[in-house]
Amino acid sequence: MTETNTSVALTPNAILSMAPGANLAAYVQTVSAISVLTPERERELAERLFYENCVDSARELVLAHLRFVVHVARSYSGYGLQEADLIQEGNVGLMKAVKRFDPTKGVRLVSFAVHWIKAEMHEYILKNWRIVKVATTKAQRKLFFNLRSQKTGAHWLTHDETLAIAEDLGVDPAEVTRMESRLSSRDVAFDLPVDADEESAWQAPQHYLEDHSEDPALVVEAADYVSHEEGQLTQALSALDSRSRDIVARRWLAEPKATLHELAEEYGVSAERIRQLENNAMKKLRTGMVA
Repeated sequence: MTETNTSVALTPNAILSMAPGANLAAYVQTVSAISVLTPERERELAERLFYENCVDSARELVLAHLRFVVHVARSYSGYGLQEADLIQEGNVGLMKAVKRFDPTKGVRLVSFAVHWIKAEMHEYILKNWRIVKVATTKAQRKLFFNLRSQKTGAHWLTHDETLAIAEDLGVDPAEVTRMESRLSSRDVAFDLPVDADEESAWQAPQHYLEDHSEDPALVVEAADYVSHEEGQLTQALSALDSRSRDIVARRWLAEPKATLHELAEEYGVSAERIRQLENNAMKKLRTGMVA
């Protein structure tokens, strides 16, 4: 394509209306008609933005590279997401790149921007490709996109292919196998579909993933039982004399527990007497708890 330095003659309203919405074809046609910048014009605009913070220069740089975003978005068509949405995310990355572009580095804007454009698209794909995220760490994200591009068909990787990809990406072969499994899986609705027949109803995860231990009725019943037991214990303890109540509390309810000799020394009696008082108190507690 022949490069020109013809300036972009678009009003702010026209720029705002240029979004890849329902009429994607019209958007692509519009951005394709915007003139490509010559290296001299690009450097002039970049320097004006870099040194003078010129908004008009930033706008022209962005508009002139929108066609490149479309090109990158089409390389991710195999993920089942709307091309218009990918372009929107790529445009965000392009604007970030323009804001950070340093013309003194001696590279073209398109070479610098491709990283930012792809980064935004990658983030969008990972958030929307599946309900459950398939990659969270930086290494997993790299593996996700590289594995998608390196698989040549729908078949599962052979052992040799797995080893080759693992060596090429510098990861463990087991990680490649795990990621391949995630890529090959699909989202399943937890609830039963409205139009499901009785035979297929039991295939819904809501049936085989149900945790019966967390049945609300059982939880309430258990809580009521504990509350009842605690109430009975409190009432039974209150029926004891203060010395017996103190012995039981310090021998059974305190941490660390007091020894028979420690209590004997404190109350001025023998350890055997403390043991007898403890046994008598425990019998009274059991009787009070049953009553």
